[in-house]
Amino acid sequence: MIDLLVRGARLITADGPSLVDIHIDEGTFRAVLPTSDQPPEAATVIDANGALISAPFVEPHVHLDATLTAGEPRWNESGTLWEGIACWSERKPMLTRNDVRDRAEEVLRWYAANGTLHVRSHVDITDENLVALDALLEVRERVRDVITLQLVAFPQEGICSFPRGEELLEEAARRGVDVIGAIPHFEDTREDGVRSIDVAVDVAQRYGLRIDAHCDEIDDEQSRFIEVLATRAHRTGMRERVTASHTTAMGSYNAAYSYKLRRIVARAGINLVCNPLVNLHLQGRFDSYPKRRGLTQVKEMLAAGVNVAFGHDDIMDPWYPLGTANPVQVAHAGAHATQLMAPTEVAECFRMVTDRAAATLGLGDGYGIDTGRPASFVLLPATDPFDVIRRQVRPSHVVSHGALIATTPAAPTTLTWPGRDAEEVDFQRRRDVVL
Repeated sequence: MIDLLVRGARLITADGPSLVDIHIDEGTFRAVLPTSDQPPEAATVIDANGALISAPFVEPHVHLDATLTAGEPRWNESGTLWEGIACWSERKPMLTRNDVRDRAEEVLRWYAANGTLHVRSHVDITDENLVALDALLEVRERVRDVITLQLVAFPQEGICSFPRGEELLEEAARRGVDVIGAIPHFEDTREDGVRSIDVAVDVAQRYGLRIDAHCDEIDDEQSRFIEVLATRAHRTGMRERVTASHTTAMGSYNAAYSYKLRRIVARAGINLVCNPLVNLHLQGRFDSYPKRRGLTQVKEMLAAGVNVAFGHDDIMDPWYPLGTANPVQVAHAGAHATQLMAPTEVAECFRMVTDRAAATLGLGDGYGIDTGRPASFVLLPATDPFDVIRRQVRPSHVVSHGALIATTPAAPTTLTWPGRDAEEVDFQRRRDVVL
């Protein structure tokens, strides 16, 4: 007898959709087979009823140390990145280990309920006591049976421009972070920005870690640190182990430089993370009209063969007062903001919160629905990724390492229409699907 059987799930492969039974035992996918009338005995059976089965959602960029602090000690009234940093600098002295741990775990529960089982969180290490880092290192261990949590040593106030910035980055690496961060556009000078990238690369190489830098998160067409980061990734051979997050200055680059940049980034093999919700809110704050929206050139980078993922970035903190830790909401906003609206492009937005984000985190064989891999997945009551994004579908079931950790029952609407009996409305376009 196996531990878990999922019956009649819709699995989409390169050959198209098919109905399958999933056999799970000891936290691992044991078999993926066409639906059978004679399934094996199982301790637990989930009847998928044709729901879409997908590898879990992946969050490539969030700041768990700052979540749920919006309005503390004051609100970011200007809505700018810079006032957000100022507000956070005022909140940092109030941090305690329990404060950070409790807020982070609350948001991770939201993520799990929404089907996100892999999270990369930046944690501010421009703090002499590294309170937030120690708290999130504890959280990483506490949630490891459900969520894989990667931690990025993020120098919010700079590496070269912050007192002891280099020492704190090194100390974070010693304490066990998974990724090294940087913020070159925030450094005092361009020279400091370039040097900060070199410092980050040096630390990452010495400790065998990945790099994820906040890069060019500014509406300044002269902010071009991504070319430096990509070139370092290419010349050191770190390639896909490097990620440039935000890159909002791309929204201000001219066509000639953009053409050159796409070649540099594609050659380097690095990942990009676009955070549409937060950067639509933060960018263009110094413009009148026309007002820049300041986002990564997602469509163009995808066409150039660059791996791009979508991240939430902030959840109810000094930079963004909203947020629900829902990757489908992020993909929905990203489809609009980056004008990825053809059916195949909308499906690509789904990939940017699943397998493209997984590639950014370097999950490899630890991710995906295939025999021998960890049995982590979501069931979505939808026909395909396009349908998920269009209706912003939430998962009915979330399974982590073979354990059912979350269920969300359907919430149908009963409509009473003039001259007709009451009927249930599910808001799903009716169409034939050939299996």
